[in-house]
Amino acid sequence: MRKIGITTTIPSEIIYSAGAIPVDLNNIFITSPIPNDFVYSAEKEGFPSTLCSWVKGIYSSAKSRDDLKEIVVVTDGDCSNSRPLAELLERIGKKIITFGYPFDRNRKKLEEHIFELLNYFGVTLEEALKTAYELDKIREKLDYLDFLSWHDGKITGLENHLWLVNSSDFEGNPKDYENRLDNFLKIAERRKEKKDFLRIGLVGVPPIFSDLYEYLESKGARVIYNETQRQFSIPNREGDFIDRYLNYAYPYSFTFRLQDIKKQIETRHLDGIIHYTQSFCHHQMEHVLLKKSVNIPTLFLEGDRPTKLDERLKIRIESFIEMIG
Repeated sequence: MRKIGITTTIPSEIIYSAGAIPVDLNNIFITSPIPNDFVYSAEKEGFPSTLCSWVKGIYSSAKSRDDLKEIVVVTDGDCSNSRPLAELLERIGKKIITFGYPFDRNRKKLEEHIFELLNYFGVTLEEALKTAYELDKIREKLDYLDFLSWHDGKITGLENHLWLVNSSDFEGNPKDYENRLDNFLKIAERRKEKKDFLRIGLVGVPPIFSDLYEYLESKGARVIYNETQRQFSIPNREGDFIDRYLNYAYPYSFTFRLQDIKKQIETRHLDGIIHYTQSFCHHQMEHVLLKKSVNIPTLFLEGDRPTKLDERLKIRIESFIEMIG
């Protein structure tokens, strides 16, 4: 089947309605057994070492896949390097389709972008909405999974992360994804409730560290709020098709994202927040806004390449946990 690469979460209903399959390049990169090879490969082509590894990983992932001839690049509302990335991908023979989330959350602008995407794939808004309702059945189950995470403690932070982060494209096969999700939820429901841990929120982009969640749990803390990964599941689905992507918080201002962050702090009774960003990323400045806006302890973490936590980071995390504990 026709496969379409995507650089971040977009209205995947449109691609599925066209009989095609969305493929999240981020997940290809980070789930690879050799993600660092993708980073090194891009650097051999001239990508600077001081550039975000996710960008390098996305580029190399796209280049490695001959079956991905078309790629939707989000040039507004995602990475500040998206536009030059689009040019580089075009240079290696990929057909680039651009999509954008207006910074000011202007409904008319977003509607224009969505209709451009609909027209490119030859899909009507009604067809996309019909597909959205089908995918919403899966998203409702992800809502329940998230509830079991923070309310009952039956699902670990890593499990929560993996299921939600893959809802950007449903791993290219919604039916198979849903069947596996159903089986996982049956297992999780039979677990005993666990609430004897410090309740941590993870704000920012999904972490590039491979052992962050496990290390936190080994120290008596658990992530029960994955901010961005949760947004990939489109948790606010009220209103029409345009509304759901106006309410999808990740691509808009941090001030807008804070509305959900503050709400989840209260709802989930968070003890502390870890704010993760990539090295050399513009999102790092958002930590200033976070610290001035929330009333619980925050820890700023940054990572560069896909690897495990080093001893310095472990000490900082352990000190943070001891402080809030």
